Amino acid sequence: MHAASQAASDDASATADPADPSGPAGPAGLPPLRPGPGDPPLMISLAQWSLREDFWGGRLDPLDFGPHAARRWDIRAVEYVNGFFKDRAGDDRWLAELRRRAEDAGVRSLLIMCDGLGRLGDPDDGARATAVENHRPWIDAAVALGCHSIRVNAGSAGPRDEQARLAADGLRSLCEIGQAAKINVIVENHGGWSSDGSWLAEVMTRVGHPRVGTLPDFGNFNLGGGRTYDRYQGTAELMPWARAVSAKSHDFDPVTGEEKDKDYGRLLDIVLDSGYRGWVGIEYEGGRLPADEGVRLTRQLIQRVLEARS
Repeated sequence: MHAASQAASDDASATADPADPSGPAGPAGLPPLRPGPGDPPLMISLAQWSLREDFWGGRLDPLDFGPHAARRWDIRAVEYVNGFFKDRAGDDRWLAELRRRAEDAGVRSLLIMCDGLGRLGDPDDGARATAVENHRPWIDAAVALGCHSIRVNAGSAGPRDEQARLAADGLRSLCEIGQAAKINVIVENHGGWSSDGSWLAEVMTRVGHPRVGTLPDFGNFNLGGGRTYDRYQGTAELMPWARAVSAKSHDFDPVTGEEKDKDYGRLLDIVLDSGYRGWVGIEYEGGRLPADEGVRLTRQLIQRVLEARS
């Protein structure tokens, strides 16, 4: 296992959930943060974004996300998106109810994906500091939910190297807040330079903080201007710092069940070869199939790949 990946995995599992004294095994009745000896190396979680139409359309209450994942697909860990409860970061009672419903259904809360809070690499010092502070309530919310991380973006502006410097500065400041709360700050490849695996790996090195990490997304390698970054190279470059993995899916071959644009076997081999052991989150983003079907097919595909390698 890559040294950075091992260190990240050990640190995250040992200290991520301050409300969980049992460490990697998790509270009674909940799945572990990472697999134990003899367990499958990867476990399947569900990103809330997969069900965005149901939340936007009022067909699903955010409080019922965890129970719904367990009941509908037997998925026992979830990844939240702050946009679906953006006014609830400081609502302790609401967050406690969200956690209670999930844990009563045997579902573990893993992380919160945070968007719309400003650019952590903003060239303006004041705006960058404001962006860092805007994330603070979501670190507190992650603690309340028993999550190990918040997922953030490394937005910036200017030349490539300057963006890396600025993003690293903002991330380091946020990691100091995360350190006090025992919450990791993980960055997704999510457009712009962050979708360049070599750039984001450089940012990780520049930050150099034990709480920083990545959330490699199989689909987000659009550099803009019609340019894309090689998804397999990018995933490999980001895995040494991975604290979570996003199995992005869009559409499937109706005969083989394979994802049409992504070689899941190759991608999951990269994940496994990196030494990562933990949760892989389904993030269905397609438009042709309903979310229910997209999640089901993604889960089946991941399971099929892993069974072929067991």
